[in-house]
Amino acid sequence: MLVLTRKVNQSIVIGENVRIVVVAIERDQVKLGIEAPRDLTVNRSEVSEKAKKP
Repeated sequence: MLVLTRKVNQSIVIGENVRIVVVAIERDQVKLGIEAPRDLTVNRSEVSEKAKKP
C-alpha cells in the first residue's frame, strides 16, 4: 500500500485518466473528489464488497 500525505486542493493522479482531489478535511472525515472517465466504475469499498456477495 502506498501512503501519501495531501492537503486540501492537492491531488493524486492514477494512470492517465483518474485524478483524486482532497476537497475538504473536517474533524475525522476526508472528502475526496474523483475525476474519472464515465465508463470507469467508481464505488466505495463496502458497496463493491456487498455487490460481490451472493
